[in-house]
Amino acid sequence: MADVVPALDSRGAYAADMESLDRRLPGPALMGVVNVTPDSFSDGGRFVDQAAAIAHGLRLAAEGAALIDVGGESTRPGAEPVGEAEELRRVVGTIAGICAGTTVRVSVDTMKSAVAEAAIAAGATLVNDVSALTHDPRMLAVVRDAAVDVCVMHRQGTPQTMQDDPRYDDVVQAVGGYLRQRVDVLVNAGIDAARIAVDPGIGFGKTGDHNLALLGAIATLGEVTGCPVVVGVSRKRFLGALVGDPQRDRTFASVAAGLAAAERGAWLLRVHDVQAHADALKVLRAVREGAMVQP
Repeated sequence: MADVVPALDSRGAYAADMESLDRRLPGPALMGVVNVTPDSFSDGGRFVDQAAAIAHGLRLAAEGAALIDVGGESTRPGAEPVGEAEELRRVVGTIAGICAGTTVRVSVDTMKSAVAEAAIAAGATLVNDVSALTHDPRMLAVVRDAAVDVCVMHRQGTPQTMQDDPRYDDVVQAVGGYLRQRVDVLVNAGIDAARIAVDPGIGFGKTGDHNLALLGAIATLGEVTGCPVVVGVSRKRFLGALVGDPQRDRTFASVAAGLAAAERGAWLLRVHDVQAHADALKVLRAVREGAMVQP
């Protein structure tokens, strides 16, 4: 195993032998969410049936998602952990079914190495770990040996405690520093830097003001870590507070937040409402390019 972190290129990113994620999958792109859980904060229980989950994933792919993210354990504030066997039961067949029906890539949202390993065998090509590969020590080896892509996220605390009273002296500095540290750990473990993306963890141990500060600093987080940035802001609770009605449908607020993140350099938006975000991104691209874009 290498003991020295590879040299950085002129952008502060790791020099890598392969094209980086954002070159292989140009952004801003969309990651569609398929929660096969009974208790996720937004759509918990809607897709616990495997056939319904597969159909939903294929629908998101048809609407324009570049990745389908399948998760079998809720990480919302207050969520309880799920056992390995149950998480495997929830996600593996769903991933296999989605992969059989589309060429769109599939990712697995998990902190458990055994779940990641089985998901990769079923066709997943990215591991999306909200613990930044700290929950399960074996996860580093699974990701390295399978040579798949990986997203590492910042969070403060656990789902049971993270929203109790989150505090930071400087949230952008703290999150950026942590993510850069985790990138260093992954690279030193033998994971190709070109396979790594980072996620500031909107709503994971952050107040509304913290979330807004991070959304405004996407470009800074990309520069600090040298990695493409994933943003998961879709339907988050602070958006309801921001518009003054926690019970209001958050689709429009989610699209606005997603476009703000895309304008600030976000590579991938993790969203529930793919069609709405896909339409908004088409308009954004047309405005950027000053020309009509092809569907």
